[in-house]
Amino acid sequence: MAGGAAPPGPELLAFARFRESSERPLPYGYGPRSLRELRQREFGRLAGTVYLDHAGATLFPQSQLTSFTNDLMENVYGNPHSQNISSKLTHETVEHVRYRILEHFHTSSEDYSVIFTAGSTAALKLVAEAFPWVSPGPECSGSRFCYLTDSHTSVVGMRKVTTAMNVTSIPVRPEDMWLAERRAAATSDPDCQLPHLFCYPAQSNFSGTRYPLSWIGEVKAGRMCPVSVPGKWFVLLDAASYVSTSPLDLSVHQADFVPLSFYKLFGFPTGLGALLVNNRVAPLLRKTYFGGGTAAAYLAGEDFYIPRSSVAERFEDGTISFLDVIALKHGFDALERLTGGMENIKQHTFTLAQYTYTALSALRYPDGAPVVRIYSDSEFSSPEEQGPIINFNVLDHSGNIIGYSQVDKMASLYNIHVRTGCFCNTGACQRHLGISDEMVKKHLQAGHVCGDDVDLIDGQPTGSVRISFGYMSTVEDAQAFLRFIIAMQLHQSDGQPFPQTMPAEAGAPSESEAQDAIPAIMDGCSSSPQEDAPIASGVCSDLPSTVGAADLHSPLPMTTGTQHTPLERAAGVLDGGLGPYVITNLYLYPIKSCAAFEVTTWPLGNQGLLYDRSWMIVNHNGVCLSQKQEPRLCLIQPFIDLQQKVMVLKAKGMEPIEVPLEEDGEQAQIYQSKVCADRVNTYNCGEKISSWLSRFFGRPCQLIKQSSKFQRSAKKQGKDQPAGTTASLSLVNEAQYLLINRSSVLELQQQLNASDENGKEELFPMKDLISRFRANIITNGTRAFEEEKWDEISIGSLRFQVSGPCHRCQMICIDQQTGQRNQNVFQKLSERRKRKVNFGVYLMHMSLDLSSPRFLSVGSQVCPVLKENAECPDLPASD
Repeated sequence: MAGGAAPPGPELLAFARFRESSERPLPYGYGPRSLRELRQREFGRLAGTVYLDHAGATLFPQSQLTSFTNDLMENVYGNPHSQNISSKLTHETVEHVRYRILEHFHTSSEDYSVIFTAGSTAALKLVAEAFPWVSPGPECSGSRFCYLTDSHTSVVGMRKVTTAMNVTSIPVRPEDMWLAERRAAATSDPDCQLPHLFCYPAQSNFSGTRYPLSWIGEVKAGRMCPVSVPGKWFVLLDAASYVSTSPLDLSVHQADFVPLSFYKLFGFPTGLGALLVNNRVAPLLRKTYFGGGTAAAYLAGEDFYIPRSSVAERFEDGTISFLDVIALKHGFDALERLTGGMENIKQHTFTLAQYTYTALSALRYPDGAPVVRIYSDSEFSSPEEQGPIINFNVLDHSGNIIGYSQVDKMASLYNIHVRTGCFCNTGACQRHLGISDEMVKKHLQAGHVCGDDVDLIDGQPTGSVRISFGYMSTVEDAQAFLRFIIAMQLHQSDGQPFPQTMPAEAGAPSESEAQDAIPAIMDGCSSSPQEDAPIASGVCSDLPSTVGAADLHSPLPMTTGTQHTPLERAAGVLDGGLGPYVITNLYLYPIKSCAAFEVTTWPLGNQGLLYDRSWMIVNHNGVCLSQKQEPRLCLIQPFIDLQQKVMVLKAKGMEPIEVPLEEDGEQAQIYQSKVCADRVNTYNCGEKISSWLSRFFGRPCQLIKQSSKFQRSAKKQGKDQPAGTTASLSLVNEAQYLLINRSSVLELQQQLNASDENGKEELFPMKDLISRFRANIITNGTRAFEEEKWDEISIGSLRFQVSGPCHRCQMICIDQQTGQRNQNVFQKLSERRKRKVNFGVYLMHMSLDLSSPRFLSVGSQVCPVLKENAECPDLPASD
């Protein structure tokens, strides 16, 4: 390994010392001009952001976009299939870009043709469909399609095309190719021309391993074959990941097919790729469908079609994305101007990767245990063998893997952008993480699919974390990432989790605190507050008769402490000795991600608390805003007046504004919106409130409301749900209600305040912490997190199913009074919950009867029932 090793412990390896200790020069930057100045001038939008997903998509510089925009404003580009002046300009410019692409890869149109596609995936699909496969027959064994198991999904997916043609697909392990490389035995029959195709990546998008480009010539010459069969081998080099940070010389390594995606190289344009085809192979390609622009002549009434002569014209069906193609010219210009070429990018990005790998692999817990497990086939000693990608999982002090989803959430708190999962490369993921085929199928049965956040199943990882560097990445990016890992795992000298609360500390809040939180509490076990109790402004007291009974529900019937419900008679009912559970606070959140509206009594609707998450704020593209992108949402305070049928919005520095609770059925125009992958029908609440929100946020925004005529169905079927019906949701993420237990909040509060080095000030008051979790129902409790063992609860005659825990994101780090972030909340909760950041439980109605009004009230008794075979709580009851 090149470079000196960092000492054990949380000390960060100095970049200067690392470069000095290296046996080979380690270039950094691009000549005399400061990399920092380049970042400020070209990538000012990255201020405060550490972007480490360049293998996913790199970023475009400002000058590239400016140059392209000026080009469009100064020239008229028409459809290249016409003959007018503007069309000819387009055609000539596109042809110039083809030459520029070939020049970039050190070849020319004499040897290669450029076919523009929608991306590298489309290029791979084109090869699969056009390759001259030979199906097996009586006297022929047929073609073989071989691919390296460390390949992108889009390569592996080619086998579906070959299977339809009865062509055998063979996965080849990297170990098998390295062995074949050492053997270098001649296995080809020069007289047999049966075509076979071998696909492999120049660089693994999973680990950054760079496979030898020499394989191209060896396989084509027959000196090294993926499998021993007679025939002629062709090679497809998947260069999409490789060429983003490294030069590729096709005059030396003459692959038959080279698919590309240009956003990997330039950041812009997206959705444009190319297939570079060796001209010696092009005549062998077959094509069935023909689209506009590909025909020299054809007849509509007869099966007569003559394709155009050039390879590009034959395979570019329809009008290509010619403006995006023109944008490539400006991408090449910017890349050359800013960096001096791909060799400089290769050296710069490898230096950053090698430094980060060296520092990261040296991080140790006090007992010497590693902080991370890196998945790599190299020791980052040479850019010929390793690209600027580091793939890893974080370990706790016991050596257990911390799920990638948790690491991603923690990184986002520091505004560090990483990639997680299997990166569309299941083969490499299985190989490095030790996941068998049977485990992949088991994970699928457990509900895990590619791209989700199910990161651990039975303690085993389903994926990992990947960071990758681009040409504009800096050592400050690398060090910010390293400091994040140190802060996340090595912030305590002993490497141990924070002490758990003592039994006596785990009980309900103090009497004075409880009185502050409960405006009106009944004596005994009544299910509604005293009739003469003071009512807050948010209380639904005198409901207007104009509001329909289907929308508003009556107060809960009075119950006594001796009343026995069906739940109490169930085998799992909680011991009454643990004391009555009561609702201490009720909140609704009329506008998604905005401030809470606290009430003491509130009507229920068929979607939950009436008007809870009925509105949301969207940006100019109609995308819902959340506090993760716009923390100031919490500073907008909604108030609902049921009698006046209005919602009033208040915010500092703004005049209050009213919004009607219901839409004008005749004038409301319905729009399609999206919430948590669900389509919802909404309507715009008007220009007046849009202007108010836009002034507050300093950018165009709109307020939209879910249409009362639209039902968004819950994905999970609840217990006792009538056949043929589904529960209805508002604009919530998961379920109709969210409940949290004050004892759980209290334990977290004690951990947070104990970590205050000064010990003088209570940094996290109970009420502030409760507000961060944005729950509807707050209950008292006797044990922290006991609510996760509940199966159902009843509140008077209302029954609710507990539909699962709430998986928390970084929003809990936002102070709901100020909009400021504090990472400690998420980090401490992650430590306490053994890295699964669950807090609170979701509730759904069970057979809600809408024939009579229903309410929830502070002071109502909550009667929970345990899950079957639920374990006893891990903390004993307080005295």
